[in-house]
Amino acid sequence: MNILMVYPQYPDTFWSFKHALKFVSKKASFPPLGLLTVASMLPDEWNKRLIDMNVSEICDEDILWADYVFISAMSIQSESANEVIEKCKKLNAKIVAGGPLFTSSSEYYESIDHLVLNEAEITLPQFIKDLHDGKPKRKYESIDWADIKKTPLPMWDLISINDYTSMNLQYSRGCPFDCDFCDITVLYGRKPRTKTKEQVIAELDALYFTGWRGSVFFVDDNFIGNKTKLKKEILPAITAWMEKKKNPFYLNTEASINLADDEQLMHQMVKAGFEAVFIGIESPNEESLIECNKTQNSNRNLIASVKKIQNEGLEVQGGFIVGFDNDHPKIFEELTNFIQQSGIVTAMVGLLNAPKGTKLEKRLLIEGRMLKDFTGNNTDFTINFIPKMDSDKLLAGYKSILKTIYSPKYFYERVMSFMKDFEPKKKKVFHLNPNYIAALFKSMFKLGVVGEERIYYWRLFFWSLFRKPRLFSLAILFTIYGFHFRKISNSFYS
Repeated sequence: MNILMVYPQYPDTFWSFKHALKFVSKKASFPPLGLLTVASMLPDEWNKRLIDMNVSEICDEDILWADYVFISAMSIQSESANEVIEKCKKLNAKIVAGGPLFTSSSEYYESIDHLVLNEAEITLPQFIKDLHDGKPKRKYESIDWADIKKTPLPMWDLISINDYTSMNLQYSRGCPFDCDFCDITVLYGRKPRTKTKEQVIAELDALYFTGWRGSVFFVDDNFIGNKTKLKKEILPAITAWMEKKKNPFYLNTEASINLADDEQLMHQMVKAGFEAVFIGIESPNEESLIECNKTQNSNRNLIASVKKIQNEGLEVQGGFIVGFDNDHPKIFEELTNFIQQSGIVTAMVGLLNAPKGTKLEKRLLIEGRMLKDFTGNNTDFTINFIPKMDSDKLLAGYKSILKTIYSPKYFYERVMSFMKDFEPKKKKVFHLNPNYIAALFKSMFKLGVVGEERIYYWRLFFWSLFRKPRLFSLAILFTIYGFHFRKISNSFYS
């Protein structure tokens, strides 16, 4: 059996880091971890190829080689996924589709031969068995949650690791919180399911033996969903492994703001090699947080919580949303000020949308306010429901936030604010990488010579070089991020 696995392309958004990738001569941020894991679940005797369309194009010969084309995608990849499906249909190729996009919107994919939905650990073996018996069904679904202690290692030899800026692994699925706009609990449940420490170490070993050295992202939607297990088992195991291997990786992940309440956990994460955490902060408006059931964020000083995490040696990257029913006309100014005061350099601001199956979608359907399905892209100036605030005012306010926080003046002010107070608690091991040396020189020319930010760039360049040399590489990384954010923002306005 010849299996072609296809990962559709992401559109150009803040999250794509497309313009930043050019500095380091990489093609994509992360490899398709889901498909690489699915590949390990397929029979050993099957021939497997993987095409990540963010790295390379798919051609007719690839499709004609395959007995089945496996497609996995998230909602934001739907446009590219549809193009792949159309291409396969023209060539009479059989398609097997799974992943979040098809699980949440299977009704739109009548032309697909086989839908293997929900979690592959449960539904994929059923499909393989039926295929072997010569009677595969069109749709496989499950209401059960998979035991991820049985999830195999990803098949890393299907990709070239040099195409990516970071590798990734998954330790847990599910989140204990229940924000009404989030579909994570719909897809993976509220009870965090975790892998064993032996699995985590095996995954780190597998990455290490590919020759990878550098960033590793734990893709968990809430890494700290089970704090007790993290502190007692997982983080001590990672720390021991990192020390034994002489710190080949630097780690980052996603977590909830209540990380700030646990000094021991923060200390252990830093000791294990974590350098950054992405946190969904959403809004400085207490009424909006209550509205969306963001209980972990409400009734607390959010800036103080961010500063506390940063003071422990973890850079905080933040997600923000405008468009809540309780957002008032001054929310745009308040959010801009919050982002500046917090020193969150990587601040991702999006418009509220209602993904399929969420409590928000259900409420808006009852209220007759839903307009269309969510595209997965909350940074494309579209909103899929009728907001309480006037739509034109909402869009104008959103644009004003982006124009301000990504402008050189405000962005570099934020970088300086963060770096003056930030003191990493763990010495970073330097890995000589020609791509990153080249990125330095590219940034010096593109940002320091011809860029609109050149005055701010050189001020940060020399300040960090002489005052905070340990953070010099981070400062250059921030300048490259800022360039990407501005390019994306400018493309929206043009």
